[in-house]
Amino acid sequence: MSRYLRCALPPILKMTVAVTLAVVLCAMQLAHAASEEKLNYQQARKALGHAEPQRRINGMHQLLKLGTAKDAGVVLSLLDDAQPAVRQVALATVWQLWGKSGDAAIDKLYQEGLDRMQDRDVPKAIQVFSDIIAKRPEFAEAWNKRATLYYMAGEYELSMQDCEEVIKRLPEHFGALVGYAQMLAERSQPERALALMERASKINPYLANAELMMAALRIQIENKRKSMI
Repeated sequence: MSRYLRCALPPILKMTVAVTLAVVLCAMQLAHAASEEKLNYQQARKALGHAEPQRRINGMHQLLKLGTAKDAGVVLSLLDDAQPAVRQVALATVWQLWGKSGDAAIDKLYQEGLDRMQDRDVPKAIQVFSDIIAKRPEFAEAWNKRATLYYMAGEYELSMQDCEEVIKRLPEHFGALVGYAQMLAERSQPERALALMERASKINPYLANAELMMAALRIQIENKRKSMI
């Protein structure tokens, strides 16, 4: 095990692990549940608004095959779908689309970075995602993965800087918003942290533990206000 991972998993990393598990689980559900109907790119996007939940799920299944990170935005509205199964598949689809740059060489390198993360080889993984960023700086998810790795390595300032880069390129990236908020909260900046959490919650209304975190931040803000009187 890498020396960076001897301590208990930090909150941002716990969330990353949970999201990864959710992505795998939901991808399996999607593959099992989606019908055999084949859709082209435009049909897949159109199916996201279909009245039948199964058609929405199938649209996401097909879009995942045909789309890239730029298509994640059209799936975000389904994070607030009335059907829990659709919401779960939407969450998995958004995360997986964010990881698709549209460039085969970059995507191959991205997978190498994920493999190094899986192996807990933090320094090597950082180098891989740094290489991706140098070659394709507009690829927001490469910044997000490096932000997580910097957190794991204890490089908190660098992690926050990368979160800012993610949000600059992808303002709706609720994962980066939450991660950044957690680090700000840890640094006695509850006001900024709450603003980011509120943004993330609007994008993903079913964000795990968001209400609890925002309630805790509001208490911190109130206590901070009282201490200044």
